[in-house]
Amino acid sequence: MNDTFLKISAYLLITLIVSGCSVHRLRKEEPVIKLPDTFSAGGAEEGLSFPATGWWESFGDSRLNALMEDAFLQNLDIARAYERLRQAQAVMRSTASSRSPHVSLEGQAGRVRQQGMFGAATTGSYRLSAAAGYEIDLWHKLKSQTEAARLDALASEEDIKTLFISISARIADLYYLAVEQRAQIELSDRSIASFQDTLERVERRYREGLVPAIDVYQSRQNLAAVRAQRPVYESNLAVALNALSVLTGRFPGRELAGNSAELPEPPAFPSGIPSQVLTRRPDVRSALLRLRASDWRAGAAVAGRFPSFNIIGSYGGASERVKTLLDSPNIFWNLLLDIAHPLLDGGRLKAEAERAEAVFREQLFSYHQTVLTSFKEVEDALAGINAAETRLSVLDAGLIAASGALRLSLDRYAQGLTDYLPVLTAQQRYYESESSIIAARRQRISAAIQLARVLGAEWTDGIIEQTLTSGRREGDTHEQ
Repeated sequence: MNDTFLKISAYLLITLIVSGCSVHRLRKEEPVIKLPDTFSAGGAEEGLSFPATGWWESFGDSRLNALMEDAFLQNLDIARAYERLRQAQAVMRSTASSRSPHVSLEGQAGRVRQQGMFGAATTGSYRLSAAAGYEIDLWHKLKSQTEAARLDALASEEDIKTLFISISARIADLYYLAVEQRAQIELSDRSIASFQDTLERVERRYREGLVPAIDVYQSRQNLAAVRAQRPVYESNLAVALNALSVLTGRFPGRELAGNSAELPEPPAFPSGIPSQVLTRRPDVRSALLRLRASDWRAGAAVAGRFPSFNIIGSYGGASERVKTLLDSPNIFWNLLLDIAHPLLDGGRLKAEAERAEAVFREQLFSYHQTVLTSFKEVEDALAGINAAETRLSVLDAGLIAASGALRLSLDRYAQGLTDYLPVLTAQQRYYESESSIIAARRQRISAAIQLARVLGAEWTDGIIEQTLTSGRREGDTHEQ
């Protein structure tokens, strides 16, 4: 008997030693990515710092600020993201509970009637006991699972920050798209009035026999072309306002975004140096957290191949009467150390460890891709700003030329030196130049908004903490 006990003990000791030498080693170092020193499109302005508060406040538009506040409270995508965060936090707490002792209370009560030597007899049966169990986390399997769940919850927080940044950029873009469409409508109205006045002049000259009928038809054609463009701008305005309504958790309505038709100069958002992008962008931080979580899960999968140790105990009493349930000699108890070591499982645990390792490598490539994409987006935004500035300066020069051409063509036509065709062409070019400048100004604002989006920020931290603390994201309190 002693020899058998010694053999079992020796076997377990050897298993522990071998297993202890084979546990997973966490890769705690951050992935090495060689970053460029500067952005190729420039943007690292000295003396400028990224806004610590909401970047849209740099536009100085109170209506835009109000829309942002509405969206952060009522946007349904944000509400869904908070519920996903709560799910991740619940999983984290559930997983962490596996590292604590589990205690349960069990009770039984019944009546039994049996035949005996002296006839049938009815007796009671009562049992009350407390059972407890605890797994000794020798290989850090439970710790690894808990840490992975914690990192997933932190990644969900970063996902919400990414969503806040994305929605804020979308709202600002739609807001100034609506402003542009109003400006285009105002331009159309001015052009219609101007072309109508020109048509009346041409018709009067035609009745006086000074110009041919073709001039009247060309003038009417010019007026009709401008009038046909106005409904397009009205439709675009309605689409932008409807999208703003949905983003702010409302049914579509035309009362949003005020009545402004002024396109302001966009603020300058410094891009800084490339290394700052990794700290400012929550999607990059989220990818890194999920990479670390996958590493912990790989460790849990490896630890699952080694013996598990569980302490199991119970304490209670049994009696035919309730009042003597916990009185001696009816007390019972037991304490066990349960050891289980997988021997034959068809390679299931090994395959699971290999799968977890492959997931880690996939997350590593995903993290690298996220970093590359973030730099691409910054470069694209900087290139867009440069292109918008250049295009606007060229269009401004073109508008000056179109204005001069229109003035001279009208003067020469009034003097009878030319036919109406140069006037027709000059009017069209001048209207198109003004319209293009309005569109270019909005595109310049849109490029600045995209740069603010892709640079990331820390302004979302306070919003998330405040929302979670106040509990304003409960589904049953969401206003429609």
